[in-house]
Order: sequence, then C-alpha cells, then structure tokens
Amino acid sequence: MNKAVFLDRDNTIARDVPYCSRPEDFELLPTVPEAIKLLNEKDFKVIVITNQSGIARGYFTEETLSQIHKKMKDELAPYGATIDGIYYCPHHPDDKCDCRKPKTALFRKAAAEHNIDFGSSYMIGDMPLDIDAGKALGCKTVLVTTGSNISPPDTRADYTANSLLEAARWIADFKHAFGYMKT
Repeated sequence: MNKAVFLDRDNTIARDVPYCSRPEDFELLPTVPEAIKLLNEKDFKVIVITNQSGIARGYFTEETLSQIHKKMKDELAPYGATIDGIYYCPHHPDDKCDCRKPKTALFRKAAAEHNIDFGSSYMIGDMPLDIDAGKALGCKTVLVTTGSNISPPDTRADYTANSLLEAARWIADFKHAFGYMKT
C-alpha cells in the first residue's frame, strides 16, 4: 500500500481567491513547489482534496476548474513537483453530499484509486474541517496557518506549521512515527 499526503488547495497550496474562477487568478504560495517535491522524494502520493462550491453557485464551470488545476500542475512541473491526483467537491454546502470536506468520500475514492493506507498518511490544510477529515480517516494531521481562518490555532491537529514547506519538512523528519525508520 502507498502512503499519501492529502492537501487542501486554497490557503495551503495557493493564495485564497474567493471562488477563484479564472486561471490567471490562481497563484501558488511561496515554497509550495519545494514542499511538494520533498514529499514526492519521500515517496508520498500527493493528492489534492478541495471543496469547490463555486461550481454549484454558478461562478465557474468544471471546465474552468480543470484549467485552473492544469495551471497548478504546469507551474509545479519545472520544479520536479508532481501532484498524483486532484479530487474536488462541486456541490453547494446545503446539498449535504458525502464528498464535501469534512466528509470523506473523496478521500476514500482517492485511496481506492491509488492504493493508499490512511494510517500511513497525512492531511494538511488551513481549516478545522481539513483536520476533522484527516482525523476521521486515521491520518496524521497538519494545520497550516497560511490562511486567515484560524484563530486561535486549532489544537486538534498533530502539528501546526507556518507553511506547506514547514509541514513537508516535519513529515519528512517524522517518518519514524509509522515505523519507516530502520533500527
């Protein structure tokens, strides 16, 4: 089975633009390519799980979201950073679907498609709902404080980091927790 790092998108990978509806508005946060490359080098599958209710609200289409995600992948590629999968919930929060975080349907779909063991995996995000989803699956969790949604810091996370790079370094150094270190 594979180990994975599940990543939220907005305020974790990219600057949060409310209902980002144009590829030209999508902007990677500093050091994100380095962070994702480090996770790739440590043999983690890197999977993005994101709520995108702007589709249900009519702010943008799934085609536009695909263009935004293509831009994200294209901007990571020159750094040797790879995202293994992107899963998104297009529903409105009122729809009460099973795929909107903190619910776990998208994670379970990714795990089935990528043969992922949740117990060896991590969830990184900027909101309590990201931490709740990771905890529900049995993942280790990291709260990044790059977003404005955390005040005071959520103490339910296993670790709090100032950036995705800091989180990736903690994960890379934390491998012993899952028995990956040889004794």
